[in-house]
Amino acid sequence: MNTDNTLLNAVIGAVATIGLSFLGVSPVIGGAIAAYLEGGESGNGIRIGALSGLIASLPVAVILAAALVFLPLTGDIGVAIGGFVLVFVVVAIGVGFTVALSALGGLIGAYLKENA
Repeated sequence: MNTDNTLLNAVIGAVATIGLSFLGVSPVIGGAIAAYLEGGESGNGIRIGALSGLIASLPVAVILAAALVFLPLTGDIGVAIGGFVLVFVVVAIGVGFTVALSALGGLIGAYLKENA
């Protein structure tokens, strides 16, 4: 199933990442699936894998960012600012981790597609 629709392949990889989230390497698997479906060179594999990881991390980022709505209700400005910084750092690290591992999976998927 080699399609030319990059966004569809990235979404399929993101769904695989979310569906296999009980595994520690789910971003790698999702990125590899997306890149394998996309085909092409290793640079394209890294790109499609990273896009897949970015799409897969959107639900987590939205849930964690929703905490920002409740932080001003704490009544203490220091707690609100500290909470905002903490949520921002956690979201940034989580998204970066997922995108990087998905890009690695994309490289692996492109390699497998080229040599299969």
